[in-house]
Amino acid sequence: MEALITTIIQPLVDHPEDVIVTENEESNKIIYHLTVHPDDVGKVIGKNGRIAKSIRTVVYAIGSDEKKRIYLDIM
Repeated sequence: MEALITTIIQPLVDHPEDVIVTENEESNKIIYHLTVHPDDVGKVIGKNGRIAKSIRTVVYAIGSDEKKRIYLDIM
């Protein structure tokens, strides 16, 4: 899942080398923390959060096979 998120985000940003995805697994959920260069935060979030919502939709759809709830935090 981390590779999928990285693959989606890197073409969107100006600093693809600064894309970091970490996973934090708890008892009933998995949280992915996405960190990008400060100049690229707006590009990842998009106008009115449209790009962030689209990325989350893809991640949640892929992760629907898991028994745990999946979350994506953009930092």
